[in-house]
Amino acid sequence: MSGGGAAPGRWWGRRVEIPALLLATLLLAIAALGLILWSALNHRAFHLTVSELEQHDLVAQLPSIVSLSGGALIEGNEVEIGHDGAFFGRLLEDIAAAEESIHLETFVWWTGEICERVAGALASRAREGVEVRLLIDARGGKRMTDQVRATLERGGVELELFHPLDLRHVGRFNFRDHRKIAVFDGRIAYLFGHGFDQSWTGNAQDRDHVRDTFVRVRGPIVNQIQAVFFENWVQTTRVLPAGRTYLPELEPVGDTTAHLAWYQPIGDLSALEILYRVVLASAGSEVLIQNPYFVVDGPTIELFRRAVKRGVRVRAMLPATDATDHPIVQHASHQRFEELLEAGVEILEYHRTLLHQKVIVIDRVWSSVGSTNFDDRSFELNDEVQIGMLDRRIAAELIEAFERDAEHATVLTLERWQQRSAWHRLIDRVAYLFHEQL
Repeated sequence: MSGGGAAPGRWWGRRVEIPALLLATLLLAIAALGLILWSALNHRAFHLTVSELEQHDLVAQLPSIVSLSGGALIEGNEVEIGHDGAFFGRLLEDIAAAEESIHLETFVWWTGEICERVAGALASRAREGVEVRLLIDARGGKRMTDQVRATLERGGVELELFHPLDLRHVGRFNFRDHRKIAVFDGRIAYLFGHGFDQSWTGNAQDRDHVRDTFVRVRGPIVNQIQAVFFENWVQTTRVLPAGRTYLPELEPVGDTTAHLAWYQPIGDLSALEILYRVVLASAGSEVLIQNPYFVVDGPTIELFRRAVKRGVRVRAMLPATDATDHPIVQHASHQRFEELLEAGVEILEYHRTLLHQKVIVIDRVWSSVGSTNFDDRSFELNDEVQIGMLDRRIAAELIEAFERDAEHATVLTLERWQQRSAWHRLIDRVAYLFHEQL
């Protein structure tokens, strides 16, 4: 054995020299990557503040609100409000009646008999020549069974996943498609909060059955809902189905004036955040909110405070911690409860099951239903959609549903809330640190 040299194959003990130019390039690349990540995480360093309005009349303010949120007021629509498992019965009827196209976009597709029924119905219509396009968020649809996937694909359904976890989408995987849309023949549309899972069947009768709300729409607004579906379909497939088959000329069929607000996180400000905040600033007498994930910031609390001060009754119904599917989000929400209660907001905790609908009613004349949670994730990261409706009848139906739900809710008081344990307060504080990602 020769002495003085390292044994063959040994690298330790040697000094590895990296050319200065290569080292500088590596350091620059690391710094650039760090800057990109920092920018992505901090692109919303501000909180939107809405100035005090001279007039608190939502009907008068609505044209400007709709313009600010990127929509248009469209007259002549027929809107049907529905709840809980009735959604699937109505949806299956429209699947069976479709003649040309079915477009369905959703976040959750999990398991259960209802998933098999809907998949079988979609596949049957595709085999009969109806164009069926199904867009599911890759994260929300990860529990779809191989059997259901095979049923869809064998039937000829065009099944696509939004932002699957692969190298092409690694930088966008945190941006999810949370929209819930169905469009039939370009003439009937649904917007809803439901997921495709057995837990969304039934009548919210127990902890195994979710409480939720949907709207079924006919009329000119359907063209715009169809266009919103195409937005993510094109982004995913790079194929645009175009023409009168999908966007027919739609005559007025009802007396509801409606508008849409939707969002893809491509800028610093969400049309949905604008909509939520400005309608609150415009309220003159009453605000009702039902939302499963309600994590507010300082400017939103100030909007509520100003509303209560001018005589508006504000009630927010949220799921109780023991009835939610994401307790950590509820704890993040709790961090601002004391400020909300001090501002005069009435908070109702719904205990019966998961309260999942995203509903707002203002002054008993305007209401909104859709997919949007009242939190930073929906305002900054998720693709969402919400329909606004100027119709006292629709508002009255949603108010009636709110009051029925209130029978299964507990009203919080400031005194009771201030008595919660130190451990509860600690969890709230820690959870709120991550509220932008929850």
